Amino acid sequence: MTVSIPASGTNVPADSVVAFVEDKSPRGIAAAVHRMIRAEQIGPGDRLPTVRELAMALSISPATVSEAWQALGSVGAIQARGRAGTFVRDVAEPTRPTRYLGIAGAPSDGAAIDLSTGTPDPALLPALHEAIERFTSGATAWTSSYLDEPVLPALHEHLESSWPFRAQRLTVVDGALDALSRIVDQIVGLGDRVVMESPGFPPLIDMLDRAGAEVIPVAMDEQGVIPSELTAALALAPVAVFVQPRAQNPTGTSMTRLRSSQLAEVLAGSRAWVIEDDHCGDISIADDVSIGQFLPERCVHIRSYSKSHGPDLRIAAVGGSAEVIDPLVARRMLGPGWTSRLLQAVLLELLTHADPQRAVSDARVAYARRGTWLREKLKDRGVDTSPGDGINVWVPVADERSALITLAASGIRVAPGSPFLVGSDGPSTSGLRITTAMLSDDEADIDEIADAIARAAGTTAGSAR
Repeated sequence: MTVSIPASGTNVPADSVVAFVEDKSPRGIAAAVHRMIRAEQIGPGDRLPTVRELAMALSISPATVSEAWQALGSVGAIQARGRAGTFVRDVAEPTRPTRYLGIAGAPSDGAAIDLSTGTPDPALLPALHEAIERFTSGATAWTSSYLDEPVLPALHEHLESSWPFRAQRLTVVDGALDALSRIVDQIVGLGDRVVMESPGFPPLIDMLDRAGAEVIPVAMDEQGVIPSELTAALALAPVAVFVQPRAQNPTGTSMTRLRSSQLAEVLAGSRAWVIEDDHCGDISIADDVSIGQFLPERCVHIRSYSKSHGPDLRIAAVGGSAEVIDPLVARRMLGPGWTSRLLQAVLLELLTHADPQRAVSDARVAYARRGTWLREKLKDRGVDTSPGDGINVWVPVADERSALITLAASGIRVAPGSPFLVGSDGPSTSGLRITTAMLSDDEADIDEIADAIARAAGTTAGSAR
């Protein structure tokens, strides 16, 4: 059959789309249109058929086409312009990580106290220069071939001995975000459903939106993801479940051993991958638990060293299913190849030498103290907060915008809660993420900050869940 392709800037007939649709599911329709765009068979400015027109041509429900259009819109391929119709976007136009960029305010806002960053206290990081001096004193060439093993054998051995479950494969990448990005690219396709906590990690939401995934939010309690919530989400056949097992960002909630076993039981009958982002690592006071202890063949666990040992290390370890990690390593061979073995050697030094180990232990105690102080002082003022540890606290507020303005007037910057909320079905309570890592160790200073947060939260602040 000969298919007529419209010229740029014209209406796209429904029949021309139908000819390319092999699968009438939302994902199949979205994939067909996406292929047409990438092949320049339709171009920027072309007006797509209406939902009703294409549904009639395909003999399917308009809701199915609408879902396909939503998937294409989420990856920036098309744009709805109200009554004017739905148009192909300029694919050369860059898509920005809007949630990630929306976490903090403008850097020039003059806030005296910045509690918005989600980064560790530089004063509590182990001394990198000392570690570098120690390992370089006898260092020689670290790479004899571009096809050397991507992980230093000694570091691999250390990771293997400290991993929360017996991983089929272990590798090292350039930070937790790099790991998440590569895993999303590998296992999540256009129109796929995925599950994640809400509130959750904004950069991950951006990644999933860019991939064209439908994100299903699940709520948490003080032990982690609620099993009944996960059960309901799994009924929608997601391809992956993303969780943060310790010091969840933004709430600080840590999954208990009991809850990890309950979630594993729920997941046992599913084919969904379990992706765990342990972003806080050794500065968390919680147990190092993992669903992979029960489902190692379906789990991939990410351990970041940015919060504990320094963001500039740009190193995270990834361990778990060979089915996910082997292709990830193979794909890196055609890109960066490996994470710098010099940095790997620095990390190994930090993980095994007494001085940096002591520094991380001291940081863990300091972060726990600061977070506990703020939570307790806010509780004394009638403000509920999330439980947990790490370097972040989630504070429900009556009105997010008003709360941000009130705190800014007091010289305090915090992260708005809206970028952390997943989808329209996520929690409706407005909130703020407050990074406790940069709090003073002076209780009087924390009292003043707690007073300001209580004023900003308003009198209708409810449960942290």
